[in-house]
Amino acid sequence: MVTRKNPLFDTATTLGKLLGFLGVSAICGVLVAGLLVPAAAVSGTAASSSIEFFDALPAELQVQPPSQSTKVLAADGSVIATLFEENRTRVGLDQISPFMTEAVIAVEDSRFYEHGGVDTTGILRAVVATAQGNRQGASTITQQYVNNVLNSKLAAEGKDEDIILNGVNKGVGDKLREMKLAIALEKEFTKDQILEGYLNIVFFNTNAYGIEAASRLFFSTSAKDLTLPQAALLAGLVNSPSAFDPIAHPEASKQRRDLVLGLMLNQGKITKEEHDAAVATPVETNVTPTRQGCSYASMAPYFCDYVIHLLLNNPAYGATEDDRRNAIFRGGLTITTTLDPVAQNTAQVQADSAAGANPDMWGASMVSVQPNTGKIVTMAQNTVPLPADGKFHQTQNFNVDQQDKDGNDLNGLGGFQPGSTMKPFTFAQWLNEGKSMNTPVNAAVRKYPQNFRWRNTCPTPTDGFYDSNVQGSQDLQNAEEGFYRNMDVLYGFKNSINTATFASAAQVDLCGIQKIVDAVGIHGGNPIGDDPNPKIPMTRLANLIGSTQTAPLTMAAAFATFANDGRYCEPIAITSVADPTGAQLPAQSSNCVDAVKPEVARGVAYGMQEVMNTGSGSLIRPRLSTTTAFPIAAKTGTNDTNGSTWVVGYTTGLATAAWFGDPLGNQGRYGRNLTINGNFYEAVDGFMIAGPMFTSFMRDIAPGYGTNPFTPPPSNMVSGAPTRTPTPATQAPAPATQAPAPATQAPAPAEPEKDKGNGNGNG
Repeated sequence: MVTRKNPLFDTATTLGKLLGFLGVSAICGVLVAGLLVPAAAVSGTAASSSIEFFDALPAELQVQPPSQSTKVLAADGSVIATLFEENRTRVGLDQISPFMTEAVIAVEDSRFYEHGGVDTTGILRAVVATAQGNRQGASTITQQYVNNVLNSKLAAEGKDEDIILNGVNKGVGDKLREMKLAIALEKEFTKDQILEGYLNIVFFNTNAYGIEAASRLFFSTSAKDLTLPQAALLAGLVNSPSAFDPIAHPEASKQRRDLVLGLMLNQGKITKEEHDAAVATPVETNVTPTRQGCSYASMAPYFCDYVIHLLLNNPAYGATEDDRRNAIFRGGLTITTTLDPVAQNTAQVQADSAAGANPDMWGASMVSVQPNTGKIVTMAQNTVPLPADGKFHQTQNFNVDQQDKDGNDLNGLGGFQPGSTMKPFTFAQWLNEGKSMNTPVNAAVRKYPQNFRWRNTCPTPTDGFYDSNVQGSQDLQNAEEGFYRNMDVLYGFKNSINTATFASAAQVDLCGIQKIVDAVGIHGGNPIGDDPNPKIPMTRLANLIGSTQTAPLTMAAAFATFANDGRYCEPIAITSVADPTGAQLPAQSSNCVDAVKPEVARGVAYGMQEVMNTGSGSLIRPRLSTTTAFPIAAKTGTNDTNGSTWVVGYTTGLATAAWFGDPLGNQGRYGRNLTINGNFYEAVDGFMIAGPMFTSFMRDIAPGYGTNPFTPPPSNMVSGAPTRTPTPATQAPAPATQAPAPATQAPAPAEPEKDKGNGNGNG
């Protein structure tokens, strides 16, 4: 059944129009009484009551800067990403075209410079129109500004349901409050200040708040360079951004623009010639799409995401996560980071080329830090944060932990088994105890039974054994036969022989290895219980050869310690944060501590140079030419399944972790008998794919950060007298040296001194 309107209140009837006229007139009377007549001069109860009612309305209006876009910058000032809830860039009135200011005044409030915040002439005109059954707005620019400020505050507080739209859900009380606040505002600010504030806050499009953002969205220009036709179009847009959208409705937009131009002509703001030329100009947009957030970053989207998580986790930016999110996405911040765009581009190319088309979704990542500052220079991986045809889609960051030390989310995958890249820490403890790296050890020993007497001064008991006599266990394995024999510690280290590492560990304090690992910042990348960054227990034997998942950033920073003469620098990504006024907010600064004795760090660097010179990394040593190389130290790593392969290394100026493997699910896929990038691999090892990534990147980028010679260790550390003579063992002949693998990653034979093995024999 159709509901009939009461004729008393139906403005389509003569009686309804009359009552509507009287109602609006009453409101107007209250307003006029409050505006124009001093209370002391008024006689009569009705007038006094009207003034008291109007004066009782709230006059306070906290005009806070409106929501502005935040920019994330690389170290050179180039833009990585723009973040916003409302895409807005605030500009001064002197940075706005005079055409724009004149156009918006002409169409929205022609008496702007004459009234005191509320235009009584306009109100009376609207009252008459209402009485005649028509609708005509009477809000001044000042009133519209008030309404926008109030709504902006509500939006920042997450109270979108309370936002009041012009003429939609605005009651009499709302209108009166708006008028009172407009009057108060005019007493506090100049007209130009109000106009500037209005043009910076007003809504033009879902992706454009304020005149600068609108200018860039629709015309790819700045507000100060708007032409007359462009300015008139944008001024007309304010009334109904969707109806007059020049992209969706160009004809309606032109009609509205020409109406504005006519008003400007009638009000003497432009000449007849200017008017006619502007009207003859077709509506032509030059759209610059606004892409918000790290997913649309111009580079390094996962690094950008890491930076934002660091800020969201920082209580200095707000007591709650919502407060911090508002500060970041509405605060108009300028976040300057440590990222080097040139190095990042090189790292991204290497990560993307590692697996090529990659239908099986193998992962590749690379991250670099400066040893003496901890600054993160690059962070790349071979995935995209948004779904795209033919691309490996992944939202999580391969390079970082799942959580920070306080248990806050970092959106990281948590890391991968590091394999033999953990061996330098046993080598470091060997040197730390004053032993020489030319000391022989018995690498023929393969059984480490449950009752083996490890030296361990830590309260944590030794965990694990290798003994094929026990069901479910196995003897310790090397990747290749021929290395179960006597060898000096350096030879075993540079060729990544598992049994040599265990023979070395059997002669040092496992607790000493633990202390070094802790000091250089190594920890598990996945939470255990209430511990977001659990220690890696080096008293668990399997961890001597890398069984606990560790993030590439953690490994790069740990190896950087050896490059920095034993000083560990915590990784940092943010060098400065400024608010729109230029005031500095809390950022990160270098935090470096002594972690390893300088002579030990130099000894480890010596050993890892030998890895690249004549050991398991000799096929991937970076060279500037066939005859020219630079000092570099590194270690390869491969886990038992060949599903996690690494090269981590450094020069004096840059440390880099390159990883290739399985990032999916529980990371249990075997990296064997597969074709990657058109090449067949019987078993993927660290030097095969991660190796060329590392080599190409360091060749191109490391010289710019410093490739000075490493300080040599004490001579007795390299060639001192043996401290103990191990039991002799039968030596098998070493395999022949391989020819270098082609740069195109053609299929390579098995690495002769491959470092595979995470030690899962009951480890």
